[in-house]
Order: sequence, then structure tokens, then C-alpha cells
Amino acid sequence: MTPHRSRAFAPGRVNLIGEHTDYNEGLCLPFAVEMGVTVTAELRDGRDVVAPGLPGDDRFLRGTVAELRAAGIELPGCAVEVASDLPQGAGLSSSAALCVALALALCGAAGATPPPPVELARLCSRVENEYAGAATGLLDQLASLLGEEGHALRIDFASLALERVPLDLHGWQLVTADSGAAHSHADSGYNERRAECRRAAETLGVEHLSAAEPEAAERLPEPLSRRARHVLSENARVDATVAALRAGDVEAVGRQLDASHASLRDDYDSSVPEVETTVDRLKAAGAAGARMMGGGFGGAVLALLPPGAGLPPGATAVAPGPPARIL
Repeated sequence: MTPHRSRAFAPGRVNLIGEHTDYNEGLCLPFAVEMGVTVTAELRDGRDVVAPGLPGDDRFLRGTVAELRAAGIELPGCAVEVASDLPQGAGLSSSAALCVALALALCGAAGATPPPPVELARLCSRVENEYAGAATGLLDQLASLLGEEGHALRIDFASLALERVPLDLHGWQLVTADSGAAHSHADSGYNERRAECRRAAETLGVEHLSAAEPEAAERLPEPLSRRARHVLSENARVDATVAALRAGDVEAVGRQLDASHASLRDDYDSSVPEVETTVDRLKAAGAAGARMMGGGFGGAVLALLPPGAGLPPGATAVAPGPPARIL
């Protein structure tokens, strides 16, 4: 029997380290956060799925419905309501959380079993790529679907191998802060960086940039050599961060955040003055490490604060929470 009403929750995410590596088949270390998006889907007559009062996100709704139906899931007509406690500008990936929560709630209302997590992550990524126009990878969706309370998720995008890593900060605290510079994949240099990485891989004769040898990458012409240097060094920083977490060396995690930011700024050229000001402000507040998050060219900054440090003005505390689920 088809349920009359279904609710689903999908968390936002923070990527601890591993930026611009996902589309280069590299490594990253995200975690699901406790905040997220809740979607309620209630059956209605006909086949239309509508979300009254949500015109700005209609493309995500239309895309999710189309992709679920293309996957063979028979969706009845539904009225959808969306609620979120993700703060604006915090860089917590509300769009991926919305897609995941929509897919789970609609499957629940249809009495259908959702696709397996990796397949559902691919489906939601297609919604962002083809309907919302954002050339994103699978990082956000996998973190939302496969996160675990108290853990980060090491993802190897070359093989989609997944490893949960305990994220015990021993009293230290992670926070995000909005830089005040709006970030947009379409309007920023994000797509240009992706194209540069493709050219670098083609020039080196490798399938993806993470497979390149560092010595060969350094011989690329500028700016391709710096783009490759960032990707390869960022992959190494992911595993260095995993090792630091396993050893309980939280200060070393802070140093990796600083090194990641320097690489994003100097080798990837993806910073802006507002981001640099925000990093400086968080470091002045006592952060052991701070770096820009996401695609860059604006957006949010992630910082690691020592025990006893107060929450800086405008900052949001983040901690690893449970994965997306039907409520």
C-alpha cells in the first residue's frame, strides 16, 4: 500500500580537506553535518509533483522527478514542502541536501525503495549538472548519503572506494564563516579551472590529473603546472590529514588546512580579497588553520579552533552528524 505522506532529511556537508580533487579523480575528506534539509511529500491527484511557494528551487524538483522516473520509479502526484536549518552562506551544500531529501521523500511517498546510495548520488549529481547548470561531482551527495556521526568519509574518486575516518578533535572545534563574496560555479573561474585540469591531463597523456607523476606535471606550461601541483599536493594532504586524525594530532590537521589554503590561493588562483580577509580574521581569533571551501572565488571559509576559543562573530560551529534518511 502506498503511504499517504513521507518525510525525509538530508544533511549538508563540510569538506574537511581535498578541494578541486573530485573532478580530477583524486581524494577528499568530507563529513555530513547535523543541519540539513527536510522534505515532506504528500500524495495528490494526478501525476504532477508541485512545491507551492518554492519557485526558486523548481529546477531541482523538476530534475529530481524526471531522473527518478527515468530510473523506473513510478511517482504519483505529490505536493512537496521544504524546510531547512542550514545557514545561508555557510558553504554547507544546501543544493545537494535538497536533491537527496527530495529523492528520498518522493520514493517514500511512492512506496518505492530508493536507489542504492552511490546510484542515488549519481542521480542527484545529474540533477545539479543538467537541470541546475552546476558542473559538480559526487562529493556533496556521497557525504550526505553515506556520512556517519563522529566520522569523516575518505573518498577515492578514481575507484569510489569509501573509508570512514573517526573525526575526534579532542575538544577542538571546526567552524565555517561566510566571506561575504557570493560564489557561483557558473559565474566564477570554476569551469575554467576544470578545463585547465583537462588540458593538463591530456598534455601529460593520463586519464585524469590525479594519475600524473609530480615531476612530469612540473614541466607543464603555466598555469597548467600550478593547477596540477595543487591537485597532486592536495591529494597528499588528504592522506596526511587522515594520518593526523588517527594519531590524535589535531594541530597537524590545522597545518594541513593552512597548506591547502595556500595551494588554493597560489597554485589554483581561486581566492578573492574577501576570502583572504575572512581567513585572516579567523586566524586572528586563534584558529590553528583556516582555508577556503568549495569551488572558491568567494563563498565560505573553514577554520579549526583550539579548546576554549570562543565562536568568532558570524561563524557557525559544525560537527559530523548522521546520514540522509527517511524519517
